[in-house]
Amino acid sequence: MPLDDLRIDKPPQTLREIIAARLRGAIIAGRFQSGDRLVERSLCDQLGVSRTVVREVLRTLEAEGLVETLANKGPIVARLDWPTARQIYEIRLLLEQGAAAACARRADPEVKADLKQAFAAIENASATGDRAALLSATTGFYEIIFRTAGHEIAWDIVQRLNGRISRLRALTLATRERQVSGPARIARICEAILVNDPEAAATAVREHLTEAAEIARRLLDAEA
Repeated sequence: MPLDDLRIDKPPQTLREIIAARLRGAIIAGRFQSGDRLVERSLCDQLGVSRTVVREVLRTLEAEGLVETLANKGPIVARLDWPTARQIYEIRLLLEQGAAAACARRADPEVKADLKQAFAAIENASATGDRAALLSATTGFYEIIFRTAGHEIAWDIVQRLNGRISRLRALTLATRERQVSGPARIARICEAILVNDPEAAATAVREHLTEAAEIARRLLDAEA
């Protein structure tokens, strides 16, 4: 008797993964500010889990650059300053321009359909003001670009930076300082790929990140 219908294609999240996702989301959303102490006992009470789980989660988030541990103070939310942000934007610019151009060369009808669907999710999240959904949809959009480009190693690098990238996105997406909105900038990247124009795709990425980086610089310098 075949048991294919019993197969679990994607194992369920562990408790540690669920708690990590919630704490990560709280940091990205700004519920915990840069430099805030992350007291294990308080987190245990807030999250309803053991200290062992909290410690494991904090180690995970420290590896992602969202948490840092200070001597005599313990874990805090990692400080987000312009020197750090500048490096992240520079890395993104190098990786995303190449990925977008390569994606534009390779995009077939199936990829274009996936990209349209991913961008529709960005538009919907933006229209409803669901910031968590917007960040998730944006990550999904870029994953299609990198994987279509065949830049899997570059995508792995981006994924390791994703927590900090998401913090910067959350910082800049909601600001009124943008001359062109984040979703509108992403629309230009999408449009260039849909017409298989590598040069236009790379240009759209550069314009998007250049504007976002400048806004982040002003905001972070103001907080310093």
